[in-house]
Amino acid sequence: MPVKNRFAQMLDEIIAWRRDFHANPELMFDTHRTSGRVAELLSSFGCDEVVTGIGRTGVVGVIRGRSDSKGRVIGLRADMDALPITEATGAEYASTVPGKMHACGHDGHTSMLLGAAKYLAETRNFDGTAVVIFQPAEEGGGGGREMVEDGLMDRFGIDEVYGLHNMPGIPVGQFVIRHGAMMAAADEFEITVTGHGGHAAKPQAAVDTTLVASHIVVALQSIVSRNVDPLREAVLSVCAFHTDTRAYNVIPHHVHLRGTVRSMDEATRDHIVNRLHQVTEGIAASFGATAKVSYKYGYPVTINAPEQTDFAAEVAQSVAGSVVTDGDPMMGAEDFSYMLNERPGAYIFMGNGDSAMIHHPEYDFNDDAIPAGCSWWAGLIEQRMPMR
Repeated sequence: MPVKNRFAQMLDEIIAWRRDFHANPELMFDTHRTSGRVAELLSSFGCDEVVTGIGRTGVVGVIRGRSDSKGRVIGLRADMDALPITEATGAEYASTVPGKMHACGHDGHTSMLLGAAKYLAETRNFDGTAVVIFQPAEEGGGGGREMVEDGLMDRFGIDEVYGLHNMPGIPVGQFVIRHGAMMAAADEFEITVTGHGGHAAKPQAAVDTTLVASHIVVALQSIVSRNVDPLREAVLSVCAFHTDTRAYNVIPHHVHLRGTVRSMDEATRDHIVNRLHQVTEGIAASFGATAKVSYKYGYPVTINAPEQTDFAAEVAQSVAGSVVTDGDPMMGAEDFSYMLNERPGAYIFMGNGDSAMIHHPEYDFNDDAIPAGCSWWAGLIEQRMPMR
């Protein structure tokens, strides 16, 4: 099953959807225009059910095959939200909303899944049910979690679920996947160091929080380099350092640090959290200061199930002629992980060619990738639930 001719015929239509979404980006759960347009299109395709408001502004379409001998249900998920970035592509369809743009390609993901949905509703050449899932708030809002908590999996009886993301640097038409951990858990931390403020000319009368916090920043780097197994992937980065004064001659009473922790398994994640507290609080105490650590757990690790990963790779192979099955894991995070925690499935990367990196003001989704992406979505359904 190579790239389907039907998607070549539909290409101009799908590109038009994509560029309309691109010109009208929406953030987080405020995807009201996008969600409305998705629901409108799904209804026009003749989907058997179109349900809105799942996970606040999520949309779900149900497409039943010509037969249903086994009662099998496969979910396909695309994300809809944009990013708070000012666009710099210069494209004629560039964002019309100041300070917002589709800098991650979710406009392309949504449009490709719409294209696959239209094809599947036309042909229905499968034995079972396809559920197309359009999710808001992937970019930090946890829309995947919200849809799961709103009963997505049980309400629609989903057995397996699959997701896709474009990736610059991979050739158009190429797919990359791996077994197990595909993307990292992403957490955030804040540290408040409290000492005793004073005059810079009399440091002996103060507890210098700038000095204490500096030692903490340096020591935190030892957690990954000296406490985590070198064969386990992890990143700890302190990304912000703020004092409560801007004066040249004042030793601040407080210093505030912020950062992120990325990890590829729960044991490593828990170990880093424990050491983060121990190192921070211990160093502060050694200087006569105190430190309070606030740790926020974010998206969990995105873990591909073995059987479903092999199947997703087989479909990609049939579409592209080749697929990389031992791709490197990425330390970025993805809230499709919440869906994979509920049902077995797989997440795959597809090439966006030589474009700017995602989350960059000059990034743009490559429309040449649309036929391959649509064919992969459709192939998952037709090959996983073939007609007998």
